[in-house]
Amino acid sequence: MLIFTEGRTTGINRERLVRTLTFWLRPAFTLRVINRFQKIVGFDRSMALASSALTALIPLSILLGAVFVHYDAAEQIIGRYHLTGAGATAVSSLFSATDGTSVSFGIFGSVFLTISVLSFARAAQRLFEQTWELKPLSVRNTRNGLWWILTLGGYAVVTTLLSALLGGYVLGLAAVVCQVPVTAAFLVWSGWILSAKRISRPALLPFGVVGAVLTAAYSVGATIYMPRLFTSSAARYGVVGAVFAMISALFAAMLVLVASAALGREVRDELSRIRRGHRPSDREVRRQWDKVVEQTRSQWRTVRKQISHRQNKNKNENENENKNSNP
Repeated sequence: MLIFTEGRTTGINRERLVRTLTFWLRPAFTLRVINRFQKIVGFDRSMALASSALTALIPLSILLGAVFVHYDAAEQIIGRYHLTGAGATAVSSLFSATDGTSVSFGIFGSVFLTISVLSFARAAQRLFEQTWELKPLSVRNTRNGLWWILTLGGYAVVTTLLSALLGGYVLGLAAVVCQVPVTAAFLVWSGWILSAKRISRPALLPFGVVGAVLTAAYSVGATIYMPRLFTSSAARYGVVGAVFAMISALFAAMLVLVASAALGREVRDELSRIRRGHRPSDREVRRQWDKVVEQTRSQWRTVRKQISHRQNKNKNENENENKNSNP
């Protein structure tokens, strides 16, 4: 009796899982997410965020390394992605000051660093304003931008500690799992503070959860791919290659963030519609999937006919050539 109950429960859970996946992946919802991503110009927004992050983080990391003796951004990156050879050398050269000299920032350098960091904060602020269709605040939200920068530093410290303590396991999976709730909390806080508290934290929760999960997946993929990217780029271009690798990594990370914002906004809207009693029926969801399946089969039949026609045409041409060559 117990075995039957367990099997029945497993069957019910599987059926519920399939229904949940077919509901959230249905064509109508997927198209809304894609339209939202296009509306905020997702690829351009990702590149703008990556460029701002690179401009701000490199000089800030060098300054922090000069102020805090035990902090070395190069060692953090090398250890995080297990870089060796040309990749490790290029990263060390990029984040290190000239041998025998100390790092100092004059008035112009301090102003540039401040502008760069605030520019990165405003780029992230515009992401939330565009995704949630808010009126842009620009420099009027500078104080909240500074709070966000400080929080970003704290988030970086926490994730770095987790990677150092738990990163010794396969692909750092233990550290990645522990970072998920921290990342979710940070993303929710980011949207709340950068929007000048115009977006409520419950409204940002789907974005935080989706962003944390996708960021974890990206982190695992980066652990596998980044050493190869840094090594090949550095071997070909030297220190400049390390910059190319970093901008590529940052672009991928920001693309995950922008896609998470678009998906999180649509998930929040869908949940609001469900609470108002506007959930699509199972019949409607099934009809959408049947339509997609039928269109896919129709296209596949068309492609097969074209391939078959081309093969028959080539066969006839070859037979005619053989007849002409052997009268």
